[in-house]
Amino acid sequence: MEANRGSPTELSLSSQPQQRPSPQSLLRSSLAAIFALLGAAHGGTVIAQSAGDESLEDSTVVFEADFFDQFQPVSVNDMIDRIPGIGLALGRGGGGGRRGIGGGGNEILINGQRITGKSNDSRDQLRRIAADQVQYIEIIRGTSEEIDVRGGSQVVNIVLVEASSRSSVNAEVNADLIQDGTIAPGGRFSYTGQTGNLNYVFAMESEPRYRKNDTFEVSRDAAGNLLEVREENIIRDQDDLQASMNLGYQFENSIVQFNALFGQTSPPTSVRRTITDFRGSEVSVNNVREGNQFDRDNWEVGGDFEYDFSAGSTYRVLFLVNDAESDFTRERFDVLDTGDDKNLFLRSLGRNRERIMRTSYTWNVAAEQALELGVEGAQTIRNNGLLVGSRFNQGPASDQTGGLPSSEIDNAFSEIEEMRFEYFGIHNWQLNDRMALESQLIYEDSTIEQSGDVNNARSFGFLRPRVDYRFDITPTMQFRATVEKEISQLSFSDFSVSQDNSDDDQNIQGGNPDVVQEQSWRYDFNLEYRLPEGLGVVNTQLYYRDIEDVIGRIDVSTSEDNLLSARGNIGDGQRYGINVEASSKLSYLGLPNALATMRVGFGDSKVIDPFLNRERRMRYPGRWSTRASFRHDYQPWNFSYGFNYSWSDQQGLQRVNFDLFDTERDFE
Repeated sequence: MEANRGSPTELSLSSQPQQRPSPQSLLRSSLAAIFALLGAAHGGTVIAQSAGDESLEDSTVVFEADFFDQFQPVSVNDMIDRIPGIGLALGRGGGGGRRGIGGGGNEILINGQRITGKSNDSRDQLRRIAADQVQYIEIIRGTSEEIDVRGGSQVVNIVLVEASSRSSVNAEVNADLIQDGTIAPGGRFSYTGQTGNLNYVFAMESEPRYRKNDTFEVSRDAAGNLLEVREENIIRDQDDLQASMNLGYQFENSIVQFNALFGQTSPPTSVRRTITDFRGSEVSVNNVREGNQFDRDNWEVGGDFEYDFSAGSTYRVLFLVNDAESDFTRERFDVLDTGDDKNLFLRSLGRNRERIMRTSYTWNVAAEQALELGVEGAQTIRNNGLLVGSRFNQGPASDQTGGLPSSEIDNAFSEIEEMRFEYFGIHNWQLNDRMALESQLIYEDSTIEQSGDVNNARSFGFLRPRVDYRFDITPTMQFRATVEKEISQLSFSDFSVSQDNSDDDQNIQGGNPDVVQEQSWRYDFNLEYRLPEGLGVVNTQLYYRDIEDVIGRIDVSTSEDNLLSARGNIGDGQRYGINVEASSKLSYLGLPNALATMRVGFGDSKVIDPFLNRERRMRYPGRWSTRASFRHDYQPWNFSYGFNYSWSDQQGLQRVNFDLFDTERDFE
């Protein structure tokens, strides 16, 4: 079923002013730049024609395909990148990290339909579908029972051209230039089209993810005396390979969709570390290298069926099956004048499997009111395994642990299985032509069993209400308020002993089979203002989180000589903050077809530290962060260029990230 378009306002985007962000400015300047957007938008010169009258009854913004012709897009992804404020609609990210499917987390629809997948979801389709297959793109800012997405602030719907027969081939070649001079090539090929009522997408791609990081770490004692300096060089040579297919068939009153994906990656990582120790009577220098190998294969199959009854009700059913297997080996060597001496071997094995089914029925219970009732069942299985060898262990060497004596570790091998059911009801109510209210109630029932070195079984039951209120103050200004009870999902890797990748001095992290879910009340308040003539968007978000059973590091040491920590529940905490984001065209600066986006966030948190027994901040979110991006399409040369910039208190000594992106040239 295609999402109801109603009578949306069609906007011809034009250029309108926004203060240019300054990379070296402090956060005060960043905020000033964002708020200057409002004044600049009203004071600038309008170049394109007005969009015309807007209806208060519709909060959908539409971008017709011909708007993007000036940019000569190749894929839908190229079109999306030119929409001001698109980050607001895609801000929450995909739902690939959560078990089950749920009703939210995927803000991309294609012809009003979500794609049942995690590794292969709607957002992945944006770079596979050719631009000439698109009729229009709409940003849906309201709520509706016709849209099978919950929890997103906005939804992007890609509507494809209707034709009895069409096809398109899309081929792209790309390359990343890394600071060490390495050129990492990649590319993708896709074949999309329609034959009668059958839609199809076939795609193959290789995405380069080569990374080179240089880090510098200084350790001091409480008096400020220098203890240690670590310099580290990390090179990861990674390429992600994927092959996928998506099929959809439209019947008279129903639609069937099927999709599949296979992925593979096998990156080697080299680490070189120089440790300068100042604690002794003489300064000592130790050189260390690591040779690491990570292998991962995954596949996924999903599908859905939707039937529209003549009375206006809808039945939906969908399924998803996936499997991912990984193998990570880490070997550490002391670099000596006489050669390399291996002192550590770690091998971490993992496998994740999911089998999910979700079904629901939606109907109109009264004028301007609709109700959806349904159930979702999910089986999740996680297999963990850890092998550790150390030169300092006693006993014979073992081939399983890289030729080093093996370590005896409790809870190193386990299988964790969860059976979870969600029973949900969702009520949509269009209060009037400017206000909408969506209320949701979910009961979650789950059982988690662990077997292997540790045997344990636990059952959980949670009630999760949610209320989403939206008010169109004017055609261009919308207020959104959301109150939600959220239950986090446990990481099954925390149940058993695993590698500790965050601390070079601590090789393993303890397991905790008794950790429980975080529970939190989430309060979000958003005020969004769309600039005149569709020039851009300014959004302000206030948030507060009241969290119970915060998950952090706890002490699971068995003795003072064997210190060990694990992830566990440390008590209650709070998070709160404000995010301000703005996106606008920059033609008033003499840069037609230029788009600038800036985001500034301030936040804080508090929890009682279990080791120090005093209040401290949580690790995330940080106290402040800022991001800026710029993109300019220079049409006389068919040339595009731009950059991304980010800075936050989470990045060591206020480390700045700056990278050039999307430099491209179209040749005929």
